[in-house]
Amino acid sequence: MELVLYFGAEDPEMKKNVMMMKSVLVRMGVRIRNVRPDQVMETVGYLAGMPGFEEQEERQEPFPVIPEQMLVMKGFSGSRIDTLLYQLRRAGVPKIALKAIVTEHNCGWSFYKLYEELCQEHRMMTGQETDPSRQQTKGDARDGGL
Repeated sequence: MELVLYFGAEDPEMKKNVMMMKSVLVRMGVRIRNVRPDQVMETVGYLAGMPGFEEQEERQEPFPVIPEQMLVMKGFSGSRIDTLLYQLRRAGVPKIALKAIVTEHNCGWSFYKLYEELCQEHRMMTGQETDPSRQQTKGDARDGGL
């Protein structure tokens, strides 16, 4: 079954856009799981409901901060990803720069490690700086491809 893990920065201005995105997902029959800020150190496999991944018993606090939106897809075929991205654009949902697919390689990573890897990859592809600890501004978070 198709699933989207969604992490959204706490920005009241984005609420309408998030509702539009979730509406597209519901129409497509895709399950949605919101990732909370206190879950960023959980493994991607656990958050995606994959067998063999358990919730972390010890939680490090304070939790690292993810200042931008992330969309992580599980169980999608290539054509369904294309359809999802097309439907999001068609619905007027602003671009989400950080997107990934759950893989055998990244399912054991923490959600935060996936964020760091996506940031580094995005910066390399767009020619921006490569420091993953750099916090982006709201304007930066909305740049990049959907």
